[in-house]
Amino acid sequence: MKQGAAVFLFLAALAVASCGGEEPVETVRLKVEAAPDYMRPSEADESVESDLSEDAQATVDELRRIIESNSLNQLARFADSEPAFISNFAGASHRTHWDLLRRTGFDPILTLEKLLDGPHGVKMVSGEAWFIWPELAALDPEELQHERLSFSQRARLEELVGESGIAEVRNGDGYPGVRTAIAEDGRWLYFVHETAGEE
Repeated sequence: MKQGAAVFLFLAALAVASCGGEEPVETVRLKVEAAPDYMRPSEADESVESDLSEDAQATVDELRRIIESNSLNQLARFADSEPAFISNFAGASHRTHWDLLRRTGFDPILTLEKLLDGPHGVKMVSGEAWFIWPELAALDPEELQHERLSFSQRARLEELVGESGIAEVRNGDGYPGVRTAIAEDGRWLYFVHETAGEE
């Protein structure tokens, strides 16, 4: 009797389940290979925003003060105070060079502000940390090659330098876009928009 009741309850439960219109859910498990390295989030991306040294931060703060004033004269005076600072490879004074750029529609102050608002990278040069904006400008030419970059880095590179810049990178050149760097001791090293081979 008990066995018959148990069978009846089982059949009734089965009937209720089938009347509900729900079909039994099957679980399927797929085994896939790990994604290639270039498809994974880049560890370098996460470490790009390194803390600036105290001296480098002081230089950034001074540059931001100059940016607020929108004065090319102040920017040129600050650059002149750094004996080894580079703004161009043609030998022009910083002020003359930036004046010419502004006349062509390239505003050095607005461009510098954009750079400093973005992420920076860190590169060791002769045992000294250089903080470089934008972050991709801190990479060596071989690290900039398409297959070495993550999807987000590729998109960022195209946004920064365009197709012509990417073509230069493919030829093995270094980062071809506008960039700036500050050493860990606070020296403003360069703010350039060209490479040494350009005039």
